[in-house]
Amino acid sequence: MPSLSFVREIEKIVGRENVLTGEADRQNYAYDAAVLPPVVPGLVVRPTHRDQLGPLIQKCYEEGIPITIRGSGTNLSGGTIPDSTDAVVILTNSLDRILEINEEEMYAVVEPGVVTADFAAAVAARGLFYPPDPGSMSVSTMGGNIAENSGGLRGLKYGTTKKYVMGLEVYSETGDCVPTGHFVTGCQLGYNVNDLLIASEGTLALTSRAMLKLVAPPKASKAMMAIFSEVPRASQAVAGIIAAHVVPCTLEFMDHATINYVEDYVNIGLPRDAAAILLIEVDGHPAQVADEAVIVEKVLKETGALEVVVAKDAQEKNKIWEARRVAIPALARCRPTLMLEDATVPRSQIPAMIKALDEIAARHHVTIGTFGHAGDGNLHPSILCDRRDKEEFGRVERAVNDLFNTALELGGTLSGEHGIGLSKKKWLEQETSKGTLQFMRRMRTAFDPKKLLNASKIVSI
Repeated sequence: MPSLSFVREIEKIVGRENVLTGEADRQNYAYDAAVLPPVVPGLVVRPTHRDQLGPLIQKCYEEGIPITIRGSGTNLSGGTIPDSTDAVVILTNSLDRILEINEEEMYAVVEPGVVTADFAAAVAARGLFYPPDPGSMSVSTMGGNIAENSGGLRGLKYGTTKKYVMGLEVYSETGDCVPTGHFVTGCQLGYNVNDLLIASEGTLALTSRAMLKLVAPPKASKAMMAIFSEVPRASQAVAGIIAAHVVPCTLEFMDHATINYVEDYVNIGLPRDAAAILLIEVDGHPAQVADEAVIVEKVLKETGALEVVVAKDAQEKNKIWEARRVAIPALARCRPTLMLEDATVPRSQIPAMIKALDEIAARHHVTIGTFGHAGDGNLHPSILCDRRDKEEFGRVERAVNDLFNTALELGGTLSGEHGIGLSKKKWLEQETSKGTLQFMRRMRTAFDPKKLLNASKIVSI
């Protein structure tokens, strides 16, 4: 617990009502959505104005207090778990203003605590479109999306968060305001600090404002569900669609186990005997959508789809996507603990990865349901368990180790959108090199010489 004099200084900056010192309050910020041991911070601070951030981070740094920046805590790799019981958690939820939506130049400026879905809705109300749609968008915040480079169902066609960050305003360890980027596309300001800060997981600076690119919304869309008796055929269909020069807005995969967990949950008529289903949506100009839908249906049938169900209207489209939207709650309700991972492999290796997951589940006697963004190979193997059962959880941890080793052996990567945080650090050198980790450490030390900014995340410094 930081000293009383330090607490009083922080209260002067943000107001006494925005400094949480009680044990129960602090316990609420000891964990995030990752299945990792909690760490109760020494102090929780809720700034309400951006001009409080400079003095706040400067005071913490001068006193040598570890700092963890947190939005809604939906992080799935432990990135918002405090580094120690002395740490100060800085909450950004109250910095929740949409400062500007510029329809002429097609950009918006937001504070980090703006909820993703609220921002997307505000933009849509002005006739524009913000594509990134992480699964947690109803509660996740823009600052967290930037810190993790969040993706989502539309990532295949529209890209992840980094594609839309035109500029940032951050505060460094000295409390200095550091603006980066510009809404003018051709802006070049020396080092590309803007892109460096994206996906940095709170290890380099505190984001206070973001300038985000907006695009024109698609004029039409068509959704469909394809049912397969074999996973390899579903994978061939994914590759075939891309090879036919069609890039769907979404191209999602659900395995047999996930299909049945979802059907148990919402009872919407999913095919319980299917080995896999693909959920697909094409969007764009009406003529383009019509042409691409025909091509996609042709590929699906040629690769062995048992049935292709095309949504006839918005109601049927929403029914198709409900299956994917409820995958996480459907799995989570089955056991006390859900280990949701995001191993990513080349599209051609999806059958091999699914086969390996079945073998891993059998070898370690665990239950795995898999779904994810098949279009870019980003799978979400989800292990159902009870972390209170030490014997079972030991098997789960060994299964996770095999899972990531397999993904790397298949030419994949540790994370498609969840970040490295605490949970994936031990595999990072395996994917990169010792030299890469040393380079990261030197870079981080330049930004954070006292090693106080989320110091245990990604690579320890």
